[in-house]
Amino acid sequence: MQKKYLTIYQDLVLKIQENYWPKQTMLPSENELSELYATSRETIRKALNLLAQDGYIQKIRGKGSVVIDINKFDFPVSGIVSFKELATKLNVTTKTVVHELSLATANENLQNTLHLNQTNKVWTVVRSREIDGEKVILDKDFLNEQVAPNLTKEICEDSIYRYLENDLDLTISFAKKEIVVEEPTQEDRQFLDLEGFSNVVVIKSLVYLDDASLFQYTESRHRPDKFRFVDFARRINE
Repeated sequence: MQKKYLTIYQDLVLKIQENYWPKQTMLPSENELSELYATSRETIRKALNLLAQDGYIQKIRGKGSVVIDINKFDFPVSGIVSFKELATKLNVTTKTVVHELSLATANENLQNTLHLNQTNKVWTVVRSREIDGEKVILDKDFLNEQVAPNLTKEICEDSIYRYLENDLDLTISFAKKEIVVEEPTQEDRQFLDLEGFSNVVVIKSLVYLDDASLFQYTESRHRPDKFRFVDFARRINE
């Protein structure tokens, strides 16, 4: 016999999928759900925890559980895709806001990360990305100035990769990526719409040209409700 919290979870999922509780609305309280399903608060809490794990709700301390958008965008982890390319593929309304574009001598940390010397300069580009009016991605890019010598705000608002590939005739070849979940920084909260969210998904990438030269380190910081991070894997039989 199926455990009761799973039965309740499945019923709640069905109600959310059928828009009985639209996105951005609050679910009934644990006490109200306990009365509705004639069960204990502990059983309700287990069902709600499972809903949160599966991306249907976000628990907000002191307020309750809010229904979040279950229609997440697929973000390809294994590929190297610019935000502009992703936005075109998804056919959504987007906007990029450049918060910082600066050029300075690489600090020790960036020297080590990008394999630079003390005289090399690095571009710092900080951009928030809006999808359908919500600021859901914060991109922090650090690029070797020798590879990208003339960055402008207009280029950063459009596409840095388009500039590198079309204007400079460079070939972006591969990247090494790490995905982590972190607590939002003060900068995240300043530039992203994070009310009610207690973590961000961060993709850290080292990006290389076709001659295997490392030219970029980036942190792409995502609000967790909007994206599903996908990959394609093939088993190789020896």
